[in-house]
Amino acid sequence: MLKSHKALWDECLTIIKANVTEQQFKTWFAPIVFESYSEDDHTLLVQVPSSYVYEFLEQYYVGLMSKVFQRVFNNNVVLRYHIVTDKTNKISQEVESDGPSSVDNPQPMTRGNKAPTALDAAVPQALNPQLDPKKTFATFVEGDSNKLPRTVGMSIGEHPGKSTFNPFFLYGPSGCGKTHLINAIGVRCKELYPQKRVLYVSARLFQVQFTDAVRQNRSNDFINFYQSIDVLIVDDIQEWATSPKTLDTFFHIFDHLFRIGKQIILASDRPPVDLQGVKDRLLTRFSCGLIAELEKPNVKLCVDILNAKCRRDGLNIPADVIRYVAETANGSVRDLEGVVNSLMAYSIVYNSNIDMRP
Repeated sequence: MLKSHKALWDECLTIIKANVTEQQFKTWFAPIVFESYSEDDHTLLVQVPSSYVYEFLEQYYVGLMSKVFQRVFNNNVVLRYHIVTDKTNKISQEVESDGPSSVDNPQPMTRGNKAPTALDAAVPQALNPQLDPKKTFATFVEGDSNKLPRTVGMSIGEHPGKSTFNPFFLYGPSGCGKTHLINAIGVRCKELYPQKRVLYVSARLFQVQFTDAVRQNRSNDFINFYQSIDVLIVDDIQEWATSPKTLDTFFHIFDHLFRIGKQIILASDRPPVDLQGVKDRLLTRFSCGLIAELEKPNVKLCVDILNAKCRRDGLNIPADVIRYVAETANGSVRDLEGVVNSLMAYSIVYNSNIDMRP
């Protein structure tokens, strides 16, 4: 007895489920509703709940779906989407799939790649997280200006991808400690979850890598690599404001990681609303988790930071000198440490004590 078209569709879902993670299946495939299949022109019509789901399926899973449909229906199936664009007014539209592209449709990650099949993606390779082991929560001095971001960062480091703080967008002026804090989150993740693929990357390096990948015709490899990350930390993203192609590529990487529950941490010198040149579709995604401001440290916190540095480095600097430096460093942690290093170098070279005497 021949199987019904609905039974063949259910068989397709079973195969797809075996080749993606449980979260991916629940998010992208479970909501799809089978409508019809035409034997005459081999057209499969399915309903999806939104244009966003349609775009994501076309971007990341159309290659997988095409292989499965061909196997089960024993034909080169033409896929058509019935997209619900307005549930309230029952408005929808039909769109035909563009079909798979070897360049534009990177293969999705599979279920841990523990039991590869003919449809599975490659096994992720070992990864250097590019983290600074000295920039930890232990060396990040807490104060009124950074208490909230630090507390949130600790929570993310202990439970990456499992809190409401995803993505975590941190912004603040240069020198306020953003790089230290996001690096500390990554270090904490690796301490607690050594098996996770954690990566810190500057926006500038990401752009250089992307440019090289395009030049070498390896864009697909570039996207696949970043889609394999469990905790992605990107610093100074304001540098992408004039790079639309880099932003478009990051948009697809961001979407993929976010939808499968991976942690995304972004740092910038300004809030999302002030990122000129960034499209609304990306700004809304930046804003869907938590946006936290890291303010310049006040004088008290600057004093605490300087005292912590002195203890850590075995330095002996009088309290009045520390207070003076804290009051004149314009709230920049980077400037604070630079002044202290300069004072120590001057003291050693000229064999003199550090004090407030002119």
